[in-house]
Amino acid sequence: MSESSFNPKRFVSGLTSRPGVYQMLGSDGEVLYVGKAKNLKKRVASYFLRASGSTRIESMVDQIHDIAIHVTDTENQALLLESSLIKRHRPRYNIVFRDDKSYPYLVITGDHAYPRIRFHRGSRKKPHRYFGPYPNAGSVRRTLDSLQKLFQLRPCSDSFFANRSRPCLQHQIKRCSAPCVQAITEDAYADDVADAVRLLEGKSEVLVRKLTQRMEAASEALDFERAARYRDQIAALRTIQGPRDAAGSVEDADFVVLEQRAGLTAVGVGTIRNSQHLGYRSFFPKGATDADRGEVLTAFLGQYYAERPPPREIVVTDQPEEAELLQQALGAASGRRVQIKHQVRGTRARVLRTARDSLQEAIAARLLQGEALGRRYQALGELLGLDETPGRLECFDISHTRGESPVASCVVFDEDGPLKAAYRRFNMKDVTPGDDYAAIRQAVLRRFRRLKEGEAPVPDVLLIDGGKGQLAQAVEAVEEAGVTGVTIISVAKGADRRVGLEQIFRPDVPTAMRPPPDDPGLHLIQQIRDEAHRFAIEGHRGQRNKARKQSVLEEIEGLGPRRRQALLRSFGGLQRVERAGVDELARVEGISRKLAQRIYDRFHS
Repeated sequence: MSESSFNPKRFVSGLTSRPGVYQMLGSDGEVLYVGKAKNLKKRVASYFLRASGSTRIESMVDQIHDIAIHVTDTENQALLLESSLIKRHRPRYNIVFRDDKSYPYLVITGDHAYPRIRFHRGSRKKPHRYFGPYPNAGSVRRTLDSLQKLFQLRPCSDSFFANRSRPCLQHQIKRCSAPCVQAITEDAYADDVADAVRLLEGKSEVLVRKLTQRMEAASEALDFERAARYRDQIAALRTIQGPRDAAGSVEDADFVVLEQRAGLTAVGVGTIRNSQHLGYRSFFPKGATDADRGEVLTAFLGQYYAERPPPREIVVTDQPEEAELLQQALGAASGRRVQIKHQVRGTRARVLRTARDSLQEAIAARLLQGEALGRRYQALGELLGLDETPGRLECFDISHTRGESPVASCVVFDEDGPLKAAYRRFNMKDVTPGDDYAAIRQAVLRRFRRLKEGEAPVPDVLLIDGGKGQLAQAVEAVEEAGVTGVTIISVAKGADRRVGLEQIFRPDVPTAMRPPPDDPGLHLIQQIRDEAHRFAIEGHRGQRNKARKQSVLEEIEGLGPRRRQALLRSFGGLQRVERAGVDELARVEGISRKLAQRIYDRFHS
């Protein structure tokens, strides 16, 4: 263990024997490892009494300078706290599953006479109804697409709905019944919503029976158009029942599979809710190189369900460590019984095999991608003359329109590619319009001051989109922030701004590097540079449009701040205000017909 004032024997002698969580801390306070214990004294002492047999853990122990202790009432609480702290700190010696975004849901709103159906991420609020969580956004969008075709529920915002005078394109292509213009009664629309809920709850056979009854009633009433619609709905339902049939009698379960191949550890999850197969998702953890399968599964289950409700069944390929404790902890957190099942037969075994097949395909793709990405990182290290292959890259770019609404982007890549959860944007403060040098300096300084405070790891390579001037500003900013050990470069387009002719600048090196167009290191530079450019433009356009919304409306006489806000709130944005007619504008509270005409003329004269 490296030199420090920390004395393991003395520390352990004063420890409690109660359950809790321990955090191993490095010399700079970095959280190296988080663990939980039934008996804190025994567990912490074990790290210093004998070799662990794991090079990962032995390397961690060698760097301990302090240990933080969190005592809990029960081992269940310790398990949940451990998972939460691992998610928050992402310690380098824990098995950490990367999960950039919260999981998506499908929501049917409950605060409107004509409920809306839409995609949702984030917290759940009453009186809306949420279905999911789905394993990925694509699964939600495919379900939304099917529901719109089947039941023609509206996807639009309430402000858009409130200001329609005629049906939109969604109605013309038979994906919305146009309740905004009363093309359907409230009762009939409520029936469609109820049908959609039945389908989402897995009651498809009940739904088919109801639709069949309605079809027969419509035929008897000689309403053949309505009968044909019910017939088409029944036919469409039959075609999408395949995935539901595959779930068999399984109503609420996750199927968790683990594979280790070619030095890669992967975990896949197949999701079934309300007897519907919602899809698969794959995870590739860090720090699992020498971990056994049970340890990996325990880490995954703790982190995966730390932020989402567990299903009633979790079917696994391998028995996780302390499965009984996991069941109790997940059950206590969710308020219902949760079962972890290991050896299964029938439908569950079949679904588990399918999940494993999906994971194996993901591993094959990952290995191919990893080889290509690994070659690029290695080539970049060679290109820049680094002693070691870089592991973390950051790139900055500035976007503005002739100096208007400048925004700086910071994108982050690690050995797995883009780390989107770590991306940041900076709105420029007190920068002369068009002064890219000052903008780069400000953005890099703000970012690296935060890195100095421990917000995120310091990158191995900092890349600036620009030439020598931008590079010089970035170097000064990093030095001012007090950060050292970073390789800083800038990249500028070559002659005619053609891709492949880039020039790379280094501090204190008078001539630019011009790597050949087929250099894998250059390809990595181009990839992160282009991503920074995209992210900056996206942020700049948002800022610019927001500013222009205000400036255009501010020019209209008689349209004060309250009326401007009412207008934008009612229509949901400037573009819809611009498209609105005089009658639609005059319906907004506080907007007279005369003022509505003035607004209309401002956009159309």
